[in-house]
Amino acid sequence: MQTDVVTGAFSYSGAAITRELIERGHQVRTLTGHPGRAPAGTPIDVRPLEFSDPGALERDLAGAHTLYCTYWVRFARGAVTHETAVENSRILFGAAARAGVKRIVHVSITHADPASTYPYFRGKGEVEGHLRASGVTYGIVRPAILFGGNGVLLNNIAWLLRRLPVFAIGGGGNYRIRPIHVRDLAGLCVDLGGRPDSVTIDAVGPQSLAFREMVTAIRTATGSRALIVPAPGWVIPPLAAALGTALRDVLLTSEEYQAMAAGLADSAEPATGQTVLTDWIAEHGAQLGRTYASELDRHFR
Repeated sequence: MQTDVVTGAFSYSGAAITRELIERGHQVRTLTGHPGRAPAGTPIDVRPLEFSDPGALERDLAGAHTLYCTYWVRFARGAVTHETAVENSRILFGAAARAGVKRIVHVSITHADPASTYPYFRGKGEVEGHLRASGVTYGIVRPAILFGGNGVLLNNIAWLLRRLPVFAIGGGGNYRIRPIHVRDLAGLCVDLGGRPDSVTIDAVGPQSLAFREMVTAIRTATGSRALIVPAPGWVIPPLAAALGTALRDVLLTSEEYQAMAAGLADSAEPATGQTVLTDWIAEHGAQLGRTYASELDRHFR
């Protein structure tokens, strides 16, 4: 039985990749920063993700065929920055190469570019460069926005629509997005894990739509009566920050809004997922937004 390693097998995309691997008969080992979250009786081999000990990383990667890397940080917090994440990724890829890992599948972002003005996209571009220089054959998958499962973004938009009388959209929300279902992303990742060639692919669903269209679809599916109103783009980051303070969370960073408004969550590449976003929203509207999903609780607390 082939053994593969997934970073963060109990997180969001990592959990979806893990389920896909197990369904295909693979043995899964995880490197995780939260080993205490492993459920009792899990068939997954759980080991800590310790970037400060490259030797331990190498030992924990030994014997694995493919490393599925979902590790990243959404935003800087305390000592954890995008620069830290880039260096940690370099350390991980080096350990994988020394351990004899045959292939690395890395989850990146659409429009990753080491010359980007956005730290998130610049960091992801730098990580891709470290992977290409590692000497290990690779598959780089570049999603824009994920949905499905216990995803945060759509759920929290629905949560706000259920509770606020007005929902503001920066610039009218005409910027386009190309989301992919997390299950489709997982299938693509595992497919790439079985290929021999190095490849970079946008992980995008079959539907490109304006951000406003997505919010409107969520409003309809949840039965919300919130008024969707356009707002100047500069208003959105401080408004999101104020709501985040009230919720003790980070709803949306300035960079995330600006990058989305600049079109970086869209792609002209062929679809690699099958699930249509608006169909999924219509099917799951009754459950969306019933409870709030905290990003800080999931990753920092």
